[in-house]
Amino acid sequence: MSFAFEPLRAAVAAHGRVARVVIARHEGSAPREAGAAMLVWEQGQSGTIGGGALEWEAARRARAMLAHGPAARVERVPLGPAMGQCCGGAVTLATETWDAARLEGVAAETLIARPVGDGAAATPPLSVQRLAARARSGHAVALTLTEGWLVEPVAAPARDLWIWGAGHVGRALVDVLAPLPDIAITWVDTAPERFPDAVPEGVRWLVAVNPPDLVAHAPPAAEHLILTYSHAIDLELCHRLLAHGFASAGLIGSATKWTRFRKRLRALGYVDAQISRIACPIGDPALGKHPQAIAIGVAAALLRPAGAAATGREEVR
Repeated sequence: MSFAFEPLRAAVAAHGRVARVVIARHEGSAPREAGAAMLVWEQGQSGTIGGGALEWEAARRARAMLAHGPAARVERVPLGPAMGQCCGGAVTLATETWDAARLEGVAAETLIARPVGDGAAATPPLSVQRLAARARSGHAVALTLTEGWLVEPVAAPARDLWIWGAGHVGRALVDVLAPLPDIAITWVDTAPERFPDAVPEGVRWLVAVNPPDLVAHAPPAAEHLILTYSHAIDLELCHRLLAHGFASAGLIGSATKWTRFRKRLRALGYVDAQISRIACPIGDPALGKHPQAIAIGVAAALLRPAGAAATGREEVR
């Protein structure tokens, strides 16, 4: 888990002062791992440190900090005795308040280190300096709470995922994937009314009369899921993506549809090795054909460490 600046910046821009609660350490059984974080403001919150009594109490205390201080606090919470939870372990929570001025003063490089505990030195102790040196030399550094200082790796740039189509499956995919902190979604369709009234926060949605024209604006390393209402648009997107370049691409459809598309793409000059980079059908057939089931299967493939967004085989359309 890493320090994600963009969600924090967005929350501060929308709500002013925001508290960030992170699990800095855990012992034994706990609802979430070290690095899990949530953002809390006066009237809401986002993210999760595991739900239940721990999260409710952490949010309550974070709002008290926003109202009355302090600016940072570290506390160890034994989940059984303090929260009545059956996990049996303990977590150490670090809670900090953030505003626009503080964000401007933070250099988001590969590591962010700051004092959070009572009595922590104002300058980085030797243990923190060593971690910073390791990060500068290219070594991975895990979240560490040491001598009252919290050290976190900064989240890597988000994966670019372009979702072409705002129909039932497109909406299900966005609902499933939008909360994930390391995926930046660009959502494309042909008219504003094809999108839901409330597009999830952080999702960039674009309207294009001819969606394939936007392929030129996608990063060559982006991942793509093609699921528009039109087979003609789907085919043209495949054509444009093969010419443009991509990290992975998946097309919703049946085996029959993909057979026809392969034939047409060959006629456009692509060889089988190129065409086979597009996965079709998408999803997990064991989960069924319901839009949410397809979305879950595609999301699971996307999140596999060595997997691409578009794997699996599902007979759809």
